[in-house]
Amino acid sequence: MPAILSSRQRIALRLAWRFMAPYRWRMLGALVALLFTAAITLSLGQGIRLLVDQGFLTASPELLNRYILLFFVLVLGLAVGTFVRFYLVSWIGERFVADIRKRVFDHLIELHPGFYETNRSSEIQSRLTADTTLLQTVIGSSLSMALRNALMLVGGVLLMFVTNAKLTSIVVLALPLVIAPILLFGRRVRSLSRESQDRVADVGSYVGETLGQIKTVQAYNHQVQDRQRFAGTVERAFDTARKRIAQRAWLITVVIVLVLGAV
Repeated sequence: MPAILSSRQRIALRLAWRFMAPYRWRMLGALVALLFTAAITLSLGQGIRLLVDQGFLTASPELLNRYILLFFVLVLGLAVGTFVRFYLVSWIGERFVADIRKRVFDHLIELHPGFYETNRSSEIQSRLTADTTLLQTVIGSSLSMALRNALMLVGGVLLMFVTNAKLTSIVVLALPLVIAPILLFGRRVRSLSRESQDRVADVGSYVGETLGQIKTVQAYNHQVQDRQRFAGTVERAFDTARKRIAQRAWLITVVIVLVLGAV
């Protein structure tokens, strides 16, 4: 049976955990806030149902005030929980990236000068800034949203089973047909995003090298050649970005058609 994660991915996860382990209590707080907000979000539907059925339909001012107060408490709890979750998750993402940048820089200044003969300093700089910013986005935003959506999915399916088990069973059986195309397009988008990131790094590296040696470029009247080469580098980055955008557009289209069509 093939492993779910490759050895490279497992190593990356272990390294990531090593950087995040010192902040485990903040991670626990963010997880608690995430569970709290997911539970309240799932409860809002029941709160609206009680407000309509017990408040408006009974024409009882006392019941109406009670369920309006209950709904307001749920909304207030959701707002507070969202604040705590967003702050803690964003803090962890920023702290994670800051620690990685310091560790990488400490390692770079100890490397042999020969390393910089075969690796462009501008590309290393791009990796240290742009790539780590991407990590911050994943840790501080995407991961939190993915966990929240997963919790909402599980909670929503459980509530659907309680409401109508037969209809929910049919929906669950149809899920693989909906998810498989989404995973396929998602994998293509991820691959093209990585390639686009490399092409953007090439653009930054070429700019850094050319401007860093601008006196040499002008002394040899190399401006025309550099313009042509830079234009080619930019066009390759654009072409890769165009492919990535097209795949993301197809992904969004497939998600809308399959998800709403399945409903």
